[in-house]
Amino acid sequence: MPAAAVSARTVATAAPGAALATALLAAAAHAAGDHDYYRHVVFDNSQQTGGYWYSEAVAVVPSSLERQDERIPVDSSVFHSPPNALRLAWVSRAGGGWEAEVHLLAFPNRYPELSGQTLSLWLYSAAPIAAADLPQILLSDAREGLQVATRPASFTVAEPLGRFAGDLPAKRWTLVRIPLAALRSGSVYPFRSEWLRSVVFHQGRADGAAHTMLIDDIRVDDEDPAAAAPARAPQAVAASAYERHAIVHWQGNERDPWDHVVVYRSTDGGREYTPIGIQHGGEHRFFDWLGEPGRTFWYRVTAADSRGRESSPSAAVRVTTRPFTDEELLTMLQEAAFQYYWDGADEASGMAHENLPGDDRLVATGASGMGVAALIVGASRGFITRDQARERLERIVGFLERAPRYHGAWSHYMNGATGETMPLFGMLDNGGDLVETAFMMQGLLLARQYFDAPTPAERELAARITRLWESVEWDWYREHSASDFLYWHWSREWGFQIHHPLIGFNETMVVYLLAIASPTHAVPAAMYYSGWAGQSQRAQQYREGWSGSSDGKLYGNGRSYFGIRLDVGVGSGGPLFFAHYSFLGMDPHALHDRYTASYFENNRNLALINQAYCIANPQHFPGYGANAWGLTASDGPKGYRTPAPDALNDDGTITLTGALASMAYVPEASLAALRHDYRDLGGQLWGIYGPRDAYNPSLKWVSPIYMGLNQAPIVVMVENYRSGLPWKLFMSNPEIPEMLRRLDAATHEAAAP
Repeated sequence: MPAAAVSARTVATAAPGAALATALLAAAAHAAGDHDYYRHVVFDNSQQTGGYWYSEAVAVVPSSLERQDERIPVDSSVFHSPPNALRLAWVSRAGGGWEAEVHLLAFPNRYPELSGQTLSLWLYSAAPIAAADLPQILLSDAREGLQVATRPASFTVAEPLGRFAGDLPAKRWTLVRIPLAALRSGSVYPFRSEWLRSVVFHQGRADGAAHTMLIDDIRVDDEDPAAAAPARAPQAVAASAYERHAIVHWQGNERDPWDHVVVYRSTDGGREYTPIGIQHGGEHRFFDWLGEPGRTFWYRVTAADSRGRESSPSAAVRVTTRPFTDEELLTMLQEAAFQYYWDGADEASGMAHENLPGDDRLVATGASGMGVAALIVGASRGFITRDQARERLERIVGFLERAPRYHGAWSHYMNGATGETMPLFGMLDNGGDLVETAFMMQGLLLARQYFDAPTPAERELAARITRLWESVEWDWYREHSASDFLYWHWSREWGFQIHHPLIGFNETMVVYLLAIASPTHAVPAAMYYSGWAGQSQRAQQYREGWSGSSDGKLYGNGRSYFGIRLDVGVGSGGPLFFAHYSFLGMDPHALHDRYTASYFENNRNLALINQAYCIANPQHFPGYGANAWGLTASDGPKGYRTPAPDALNDDGTITLTGALASMAYVPEASLAALRHDYRDLGGQLWGIYGPRDAYNPSLKWVSPIYMGLNQAPIVVMVENYRSGLPWKLFMSNPEIPEMLRRLDAATHEAAAP
């Protein structure tokens, strides 16, 4: 951060008697205890420098507006909350126009309703701006502020910002509060403030003069004049240093008595501190990128309310970065991604959220099953104790025992507090999800073998897992006894109406393996060949339909891509999660069929093809290369996508788990990717739970989230490379060797003339 960085916190710390500090301390605060942070915040900071991704900026000559990649520029030298603010620099002339839209950061699955009756924002200018020369402002409940011609989107009548702000003084952050009731709908439909999606600034008076104004901390909330500033800083502040970053952490609860925490850093022994970032209430970790080893830093934190009023600072803590070996980098990677399932887990159920940030009600069955495996790795690596892992598993198992089941299967999403099924994908999705259930059972069976100590607690936990395992009715999801396929979904209300057959090769292989292995509700091993590897016209059309390629439509492929043979796989292999999800516990060394002698070698080749494609980079996307590869399912610039090494599915997005979770297959290539991701790009790509979900260099986009389906495969597959423990544990279940024996028998029968 530049030494000249200016913020309300810098001024207040350096000069407690300054006018700005006085104004901040006199301001009324948001009600203490309200931690629905993302139900109030429209903008607090930009994750990237340059242009703010969640914005748009356009100008019509002769007017002008500063833009960065058609977006509102980010200013890192002056801010109200660290480390940055938005910069509007404009000239308004007659006959022209400009507009700048700040969009709500819509996290996937985020509960969208904003809460509050007042829009507030902080404004700053180096020179005074008269009220009449400020822009106009309007609000829209559409993603694009002025493009609201389709129902049910609406917008407000544009109002002069100066009506609410008055004259803007020089070099002082000014709080502007706009009562939402004072804004009239300008659309044929009523404007609903709770569905606010865009705050739009556009040309006001055409004075022909150049103006620059910074905007920060745009929120929707309520006035509470009686509220006091936070009484004290977070307690038990500590910090951990790594090679090129530090994690600052503190004690807190799911509902903290503050809106956010402000983190300060010092480089001079704690004599002067600079604000470097904030962390919202309910989260107790902060990532700070430091850039190089061999440096010493000091940190302290304060608690702040929604107006920015702060407590006194905490005691200082000191860290020193140092060079890491490859083994230390791997441990660092695993521990960071593991925290998604430990610190980031649902408080009530212990289950994993689908994504963070996101809708805190939603827990995901499949991601939680993968998270169970990650917890076992965490215990084996000493990130938590064995007893802590057992206690967390007891909470998860208790939740699963109470949650609704649909012939033994759990739904895809559940409410973490109640267990209620959450039909996120529509009305038909209100029942059992066999694929998510299989991912959960893979993790639970791995855990059952880990907790093998002759103690009452571990024996009881193993017995409870066994009861869950034996009560999954895999054979029910065959639909009827003559069916060739297992089906993904079943609902009490809708039955098999979704009717999605499980046909390989993709991520769902473990469903057939567990269904064959079941000691109570097994399906015939022959279904592996009639369903998973089926040759029917329906199976062929299914494979060709999603891939856009006839290669591998008969399950077996046999072609070479970039000189690498692919025994099994559709097209050039598809996204890399095909080689991860079903193999967190299932050891691919032990698995073969009539199409390949080794699924380990086949999965290895999937990874090598993916890397080779990114080296060749036929679509010339920036950022691809030998150390920058990994096309697989992730959050993308346009939402959830499944990038793959082919022209149809490659959009320039690299998913970090793609290469990192392939560590067990191609360790040299994956380690090179890790070094590149961390040492070269860590300032953009790393955070409190390790590598962020994905990035798209061509669009200068980095995902703002982590996904439960992507962090666990990193933890578990890296461990399969390092010690093989997850594979060893899962394969030690007595049902698994018996399943492989049945599959071998079915393979011989399928191969017989």
